[in-house]
Amino acid sequence: MEQVINTENNVDIVQPNGVNGILPIELKEKATALLSTLSFPTTKTEAWKYTRVGKISNKKFDIQKSQISSIKNYVIDPNGISIVFINGFYNASLSKLSDSINVSSLSEISEIEKNKIGKNIQLENEVFNTLNTLYTTDGAIIEIKANQNIHETIQIIHIITDNKTISNTRNLIISQKNSKASIIQAYFSENASETFTNVITEVIVKENAHLTIDKIQNESENCYQIATEQISQEQNSTFSINTFTINGGLVRNNVNINIEGQNCETNLNGIYILKGTQHVDNHTIIDHKVPNCNSNESYKGVMYDKSTAVFNGKVFVRKDAQKTNAFQNNANVLLSDDATVNSKPELEIYADDVKCSHGSTTGQLDEDAVFYLRARGISEKSARQLIVSAFIADIIAKIENENVKEYIFKNLNENYNFEL
Repeated sequence: MEQVINTENNVDIVQPNGVNGILPIELKEKATALLSTLSFPTTKTEAWKYTRVGKISNKKFDIQKSQISSIKNYVIDPNGISIVFINGFYNASLSKLSDSINVSSLSEISEIEKNKIGKNIQLENEVFNTLNTLYTTDGAIIEIKANQNIHETIQIIHIITDNKTISNTRNLIISQKNSKASIIQAYFSENASETFTNVITEVIVKENAHLTIDKIQNESENCYQIATEQISQEQNSTFSINTFTINGGLVRNNVNINIEGQNCETNLNGIYILKGTQHVDNHTIIDHKVPNCNSNESYKGVMYDKSTAVFNGKVFVRKDAQKTNAFQNNANVLLSDDATVNSKPELEIYADDVKCSHGSTTGQLDEDAVFYLRARGISEKSARQLIVSAFIADIIAKIENENVKEYIFKNLNENYNFEL
């Protein structure tokens, strides 16, 4: 038996009996009340101006459990800790946890602990956040204890399977005072078609904590994903997120960072390599609320065929946020006359003692450089691949996790023949 739930927004979610959202009842009641008032964004919605979500909003999706035999091809760090989710459900048999590190699934924690979830997530006017809140099936809960320096990589592995499946997961990551850790969030698909991954990750970086997240998106070309990261930084903390979109039909990344304490360091880096009719939309917000903080943001894209990229990065510098250094850049290379980029870096500054800059460049390969390489005996195809490799190399160089770097190298070399 199953229950078909219509969101009143032209999308149906089939929820099997006995499978209910596991967030606190008060949060789900709020989401239920809001959902009937919300509609899916259109191109008239400013934040979604260049991204059409009809592929998602007009579908019927199933919440369904599934099994796979192995995650060998999806493990980035073979020596790391892994918590695995299949179609949004925790899979204990495929996970590898450690007693020394506080990693668990949302379904296994107490109701009191679940009340920590959702404190900083906006539901009003955010239909995908509301859907996630109502239908969350599971997620990863990670707490890095105070003064704990974790040398092992923690991997959150999401795999979606089957046809027209929806996965709603909610993750909570807390880095306590003076802690240090590296986390991988990796998204894959296996024998999947027209699936929808809708994931929210809440991150709290406490005083003097250092946290790095490497996010790898490698679902198939007919899968859809909306990923939201909501980050809060306290004083003297360092937070970095590196986003690598390697594959996916429609991908939207929302990265929202609130800098709440002084002397924080914030780094956002991203690479997206698109082909066919793939569409990737990166929306970032860095909100400097206090003085003496630095943020650095750099996203680079390479577009083939009829692919489309969207970049909208916004930096707020509030009135009290003096001595802020904020730098933002988006650069793109079009390898086809039919590829499209919509880039909109923004600064909104209310303080007067700051150093801020933003920039955006989009163009094709430098034909003089191609000619120079060909004149030295390199084929035209290899010359173009070398130039593209050099274009994205500085972003890849910022990856501290060698296993992540090796995975990116291998994937791009196999699929695009990049010389990395």
